[in-house]
Amino acid sequence: MRLNPPKKITFWAAVVIAAAGVIVYGVHVVTFYLIRVNIIHLELIAFLLELAAFILLFLGLTKKGL
Repeated sequence: MRLNPPKKITFWAAVVIAAAGVIVYGVHVVTFYLIRVNIIHLELIAFLLELAAFILLFLGLTKKGL
């Protein structure tokens, strides 16, 4: 498998998306365990953000010029 280094903008976009996912999951943990309020979709949103960051980084590694 031939891997190409992603562009800097692609890498940093993936990092920002992943950081947003971590922040959303942190909000989920705080609201669920400390405040005892269940915001239903926060965990799913965090997972989807992490998945999007991984897919973006994967595409940046496998597609030339992305």
